[in-house]
Amino acid sequence: MASVAASPSTRPQGPPGLIVMKSRKRRFFRWRFLVLAALFVLLAMAICLRVAVQRAEPILRTRVIETLKTRFKSRVELAELHVSVMKGLQVSGSGLQIYGATDPNPHQPGVQPLLEVAEFDFRTPLRDLFREPMRVHTVHVRGLTLNIPPRENRAEMANARKHSKMSIAVDEFRCEETRLVINTLKPGKLPLEFNISLLKMKDIGPGLPFQFDATLINPKPVGDIHSVGEFGPLNELEPRQTAVEGTYSFTNADLGTIRGIGGILSSTGKYGGTLGRIEVDGQTDTPNFRIAVSGHPVPLHTDFNAIVDGTDGDTYLQPVRARFLHTAFTASGKVVKTDQQHGRDIELTVSLNRALIEDLLRLGVRTEPPIMTGPVEMKTRLSLPPGHADIAERLRLDGSFRVPDGHFTNVKLQDRIDSLSLRSQGKPKEAKLPNPEDVTTDLQGQFNLSAGVLSFSALHFRIPGTDADMTGKYSLDGETFDFHGKLKLKAKLSQMTTGWKSILLKPVDPFFHKDGAGAELPFKISGTKDEPHFGLDLGHRDESRDGSRAREASAK
Repeated sequence: MASVAASPSTRPQGPPGLIVMKSRKRRFFRWRFLVLAALFVLLAMAICLRVAVQRAEPILRTRVIETLKTRFKSRVELAELHVSVMKGLQVSGSGLQIYGATDPNPHQPGVQPLLEVAEFDFRTPLRDLFREPMRVHTVHVRGLTLNIPPRENRAEMANARKHSKMSIAVDEFRCEETRLVINTLKPGKLPLEFNISLLKMKDIGPGLPFQFDATLINPKPVGDIHSVGEFGPLNELEPRQTAVEGTYSFTNADLGTIRGIGGILSSTGKYGGTLGRIEVDGQTDTPNFRIAVSGHPVPLHTDFNAIVDGTDGDTYLQPVRARFLHTAFTASGKVVKTDQQHGRDIELTVSLNRALIEDLLRLGVRTEPPIMTGPVEMKTRLSLPPGHADIAERLRLDGSFRVPDGHFTNVKLQDRIDSLSLRSQGKPKEAKLPNPEDVTTDLQGQFNLSAGVLSFSALHFRIPGTDADMTGKYSLDGETFDFHGKLKLKAKLSQMTTGWKSILLKPVDPFFHKDGAGAELPFKISGTKDEPHFGLDLGHRDESRDGSRAREASAK
């Protein structure tokens, strides 16, 4: 059998184990080279991508501006725009301003933009870039100002919306420091502004309303408002016709930020309608409501129905039902802007059918205890014009009242009323007895409140044996009484006293016997709450009689 010699190329170069180790080593170096090469490629791609993005930012910024210009057919400014694709698509920017064909707010110097955004940013997965439309979950905005043009110039907003196509769908907007300004061209009428600290809106579909969750700080009275509801879709030509509905809570409202009153108010309610006519049903509670001139806190609760014009803030109350202490009343009227100065003018008609005079005096008068107690009926017109003075100085009342069973808490004054009642009935001896029986007073009249002073143009006072008609003034701080009038007494003067005084007065009885009364005497109440003076007023001129005589003289 012939033998064949092995060639050098096929002959093993060493032991088998060594050959395997060399083979594995070659494969390891090969894979390490491939991994390193891939890492270098990825790094190069990342660097290239970053450079590309950096170079693309100015191009993208220019295209965004051009797109917005085309959409709104007006000037657009965008200070900064940054794009990152490291963790999905991230876009941020600042200084966005979109202008209209006309200045939406002529009350401010310079040309104001329709929309202004201080800062914005959003993020979306890269896969959503290729959806139609591109979808963004949340857009964060800070410092948003939306200037709604005057009614005459709103057509451009509608046209821009009509001819544009939405290429980006946003699930939620989260806006901080939002300001909505609704402008007007009416002379002397300022724009209506809404300042919202936090506003979250969800887009639930084209042509459907936004769902919103808003938090804002009310400027006066200062307090926190939280509201949840739906708004829109916005009617650009007639914003007043835009639908709105929701619920609200108003908490920690410090009434002390309004000069002249105090207390912490809370309110809850619901609303609905259109922006131009929002119907509100709600209630308020102020456990420590007070008027500064009196300083006496009382628990105040109200239930109200109101119509609010959301475009100018004018409010029409119909009605308000309120109660404090043992008193209830109703009020209806309006709270509207005025052209003369900042603030709102309050005009109300107030009716009290179940009330106590001591509750009213405790609320509005510093005197403690209240000078009078008893049930009261009242109807008055209330006017509170805007201004910087305290409410007590600005408040005006004009109405009528009746206290059918009043009792004076001042012992000196009530004792004199009791004594007068007995003497005017011809019972002078009983009037001298200690602790005569208290009598109640029937008091009614016409009154006017202005600059913290109550003026009575017609005041009728009645107790057993005595009728009185008088006029006068009473300051809300309780420091001044000044009343003058006439007493019509059932008894004659001589019958009001005893002994020698009675004998001396009999000759003068005929001089004071008038109009069927036993006697008619001028009287006055003056002094202060601590030292009231009640007595005859022989030196006081009868101004009404003097006026009648003057008119008669001029007629002759």
